[in-house]
Amino acid sequence: MNKKNNRTKKITLSKNSDATVAIMNPWRRNLNRTLILAIMIIFTIFAMTPFFFLITHSFKSGQEMVRHGISLVPNFSAFTLDMWRLLFDPNNSNYFIWYQNSLVYTATQTVIALVLSSTVGYSLGIYKFKGGNIVFVLVLLVMMLPIEILMIPMFRQMVGLGIMNSMWGAILPFVVFPPAVFFFRQFATGLPKELLDAGRIDGLTEFGIFVRIMAPLMKPAFGAMAILISMGSWNSLVWPMVVLRENIRLTIPIGLSTLITPYGANFDLLMPGAVLAIVPIVIVFLLNQKAFMSGLAVGSVKG
Repeated sequence: MNKKNNRTKKITLSKNSDATVAIMNPWRRNLNRTLILAIMIIFTIFAMTPFFFLITHSFKSGQEMVRHGISLVPNFSAFTLDMWRLLFDPNNSNYFIWYQNSLVYTATQTVIALVLSSTVGYSLGIYKFKGGNIVFVLVLLVMMLPIEILMIPMFRQMVGLGIMNSMWGAILPFVVFPPAVFFFRQFATGLPKELLDAGRIDGLTEFGIFVRIMAPLMKPAFGAMAILISMGSWNSLVWPMVVLRENIRLTIPIGLSTLITPYGANFDLLMPGAVLAIVPIVIVFLLNQKAFMSGLAVGSVKG
């Protein structure tokens, strides 16, 4: 009888403890969610603070910025649209010529780099051929090299091709983007190989299989790489500064850098120009946000 009573007590205690845990779990989940949300809000505030300064100070004159500096509390009485009017005046700046150049350079490089990098990465991930691993190792080695080491040979190559001071001289060395090749290769290794046989049975060529079957499955990878390639091209400074010579051929990063000199900075054009320079990257990210997140999540566990 004593043993039965002890067992009954243990069962009762275990049921009570399970009920207590079941009651506590929702409270703990809510607490964890609240803490995570609070941490994310704090990080968001830190991340958005520079953009807040940039936007608010784009409505202040350069003299106002030099006189009072950067303040956490914006002085709305000092706000004016004169700098924006000056920016949009073609007689005072070549800003929108630089802007147009950057748009053309970025769009051209992004499209070509996506096409070439995806085909190279796809072939390295899907097909097994002699020398494939060596090519992949070379891709990894190129990723490790800083651009400063490659500048002199690339410069001599552009001079030999006769495309200095042109769009193609600025984008040609980067039409095959090694990080994108690596990412597409890792993504392609997880694609079902049965689809290759199915496409061949249907009479498709290898290129047709890639375009009609595999490329749609790689949409997350295309979205992620579109953001990274376009961002890198839009913000590129060092190589275009070496290649481009004429003022009307400059891009946004180079053009804005010319507004900063040892004798002073033209904040009247620099601040509103920097605000407009953010817009294309924000638009590209918003259009590819879902593909970017899913592409990074899937591509990080492939291979």
